[in-house]
Amino acid sequence: MAKKGNRIQVILECTEHKESGKPGTSRYITTKNKKNTSERIELKKYNPILKKMTTHKEIK
Repeated sequence: MAKKGNRIQVILECTEHKESGKPGTSRYITTKNKKNTSERIELKKYNPILKKMTTHKEIK
C-alpha cells in the first residue's frame, strides 16, 4: 500500500513555446512537496521543439 504524504504530481508547461506560435506543446511531469513549496514552481527544462533550454511553469 502506498504511503500518504505531502508529495503531489504537477505538470510543467513551457512559457516561450506559447509565444512562438509553433504547433505542439512541451510539458513535463514532476513531483513537489506541497507542504514545503506551496507556491507554483518554475524550472528550466529542455524544449525539444525549440531545441533549447526554456522556463517551464507549473499549470493547474
